[in-house]
Amino acid sequence: MRAVIQRVSQASVTIEGKVKSEIGLGLLILIGVEDADGPEDIEWLTKKIAQLRIFGDADGLMNLSVQDIGGKIIVVSQFTLHASTKKGNRPSFIRAARPEVAIPMYKKFVDALRATSGLEVLTGEFGADMKVALLNDGPVTIVMDTKARE
Repeated sequence: MRAVIQRVSQASVTIEGKVKSEIGLGLLILIGVEDADGPEDIEWLTKKIAQLRIFGDADGLMNLSVQDIGGKIIVVSQFTLHASTKKGNRPSFIRAARPEVAIPMYKKFVDALRATSGLEVLTGEFGADMKVALLNDGPVTIVMDTKARE
């Protein structure tokens, strides 16, 4: 699994002109699933994200997690995170999992993140044409790949 984690002051997901999810201070997570991903990837990534200390403390140092600040999270599925651009000019998405694999993994990731963090975790809609808006705070953007964790 590959995740792009952004610390946000606000974020929203709009589908067909209607706001589906909206948060203030928290995290916007773009998540990409590949066929090789399994339960161990979900477990590792959700624990890491819930405890990731990227929010400022009283001294302005990044010592607090999204749990510590009681923030909210939006998770958006994004298969393009597994794009390969090695050949030609058109990205290849061969590593991205097909919907029959990706959808259940995405749902399990969201459920696990809710359970692990104890926070409100909102979502986009898998496969929908989404408009994602955010105000990146910092800016702070972290990329994690479960295949590069060792």
